[in-house]
Amino acid sequence: MKTNAKIEFGDFQTPLALAREISSFLVQHEIRADSILEPTCGLGSFLVAASEAFPNARLLGWDINPNYVAQTKEALSKAGATKRASVGQQDFFAQDWEAELAEMRGSLLLLGNLPWVTNATLSGLNGSNLPVKENFQGFRGIHARTGKSNFDISEWMLIRLIKALRGRKAAVAMLCKTATARKFLRYAWQNDGRIASASLHRIDAKKHFGASVGACLLFARTGEYGPVEADVFDELTAKRRSTTFGLAGQDLVADIRTYRRLQYLEGLCPYQWRSGVKHDCASVMELRPAEGNALLNKLGEEVRIEAHYLYPLLKCSDLANGRVEPARFVLVTQRRTGEDTHIISKTAPRTWRYLDSHRHLFEARKSSIYSNRVAFALFGIGDYTFAPWKVAVSGLHRTPRFVLVGPVDAKPVLFDDACYFLPFEDESEARIVAEILNSKICQQFLVSLTFTDSKRPFTVELLQRLNIRAIAAEAGYEAAWKASRNQGVRYSEQPVSLQGEFVMERPAPKT
Repeated sequence: MKTNAKIEFGDFQTPLALAREISSFLVQHEIRADSILEPTCGLGSFLVAASEAFPNARLLGWDINPNYVAQTKEALSKAGATKRASVGQQDFFAQDWEAELAEMRGSLLLLGNLPWVTNATLSGLNGSNLPVKENFQGFRGIHARTGKSNFDISEWMLIRLIKALRGRKAAVAMLCKTATARKFLRYAWQNDGRIASASLHRIDAKKHFGASVGACLLFARTGEYGPVEADVFDELTAKRRSTTFGLAGQDLVADIRTYRRLQYLEGLCPYQWRSGVKHDCASVMELRPAEGNALLNKLGEEVRIEAHYLYPLLKCSDLANGRVEPARFVLVTQRRTGEDTHIISKTAPRTWRYLDSHRHLFEARKSSIYSNRVAFALFGIGDYTFAPWKVAVSGLHRTPRFVLVGPVDAKPVLFDDACYFLPFEDESEARIVAEILNSKICQQFLVSLTFTDSKRPFTVELLQRLNIRAIAAEAGYEAAWKASRNQGVRYSEQPVSLQGEFVMERPAPKT
């Protein structure tokens, strides 16, 4: 199978040895199955293994690939299971699963390994193996048009199957990404999926599939209402759980027991967390110092432009490693979302010519948020972006390190869009907030909330759950924090006007 086709169909075939190990696991957990369904059977490893572990069960498998259907039939024939097996070609997204499952009598087991690919990846490949577009997660506004609306195809498939069960008692045993399993359970818990019990059993995806991704066996029983939590085991044969995640309100938490002990630290954050600047054109917008007063972009071009729209930039890797001295700059074309950028042609003509010479790269940005926007538009921009003091954290790294960042050469430091920050006018308030967020009790609470194997462990939504007032009181900073808050200063919304080229000098003091 060609590479793009393999990606489109999420083609990570399950080794027979792993399928047998999982089937043995199910027998040990006293699963009874009169009927076993594998919705995307591939080469048939699971059906073969299930035929051995459940010698009296009816076996049903579907796949969109006719060659796989033929190979699965051959494998089942060699296993002596042909008479009780039915395997055919079918598009998962076109199947009437309600009718399909209704015909399967007795105890039911849904088994398999669904595609490990996202809808965004398939769309980028112009793939057709996609569900009909729908905002099934219920995101609104810009979230429905950006990364939040991206999802694993297996997540959609699992949700489709749980809906088709209509509250029926069944067992579900599916290999999938760990993050996908959590998202599915969250949906089921919130939408009457009737999950009686659930657990995640980690597998070595690198060993079995050559994939560097967190993966697990999602094991669940349906048909009754159970606790909205799931134990996590470090391997399939582990007897003791490593942790238990669960649903707290509308959100998942990584360690439900620690969360319940520290739940009083959750609440409405008195500050608004912000994300860094989003431009999606790093080759043009991010520059490093070169010899003389020049800059060098990621295309290897020497750039000489006005300093007016240049700001020091820190990346998420800088924050995670405690680096607060910026080694690069970012070109910022707007002070607020939607602002007309054509003014740059008058205030900084060399900057405009530089941008215009790379217009094709901006127009090639794939995100729909740039559609019908002014030229060289940005997102994640506002008056908060230009606050002189900030407390920032990387959204991508496992350990939350909150870094105090002040201005450099009289200009505020900006961050990329993988970072989150709180803006401040006053250094003392920013400093005390950084100490509160780095306190032991706050770090413990964050660990209980955070899934460190997520692509982005920290988000605005998660950080907004930190009740800094309660954390300050618990960590012994309440008096100092209140004193800093009494300053009541807001940072200016007026643009900073600096002249000159790349070298940024501090403005002369007022006389």
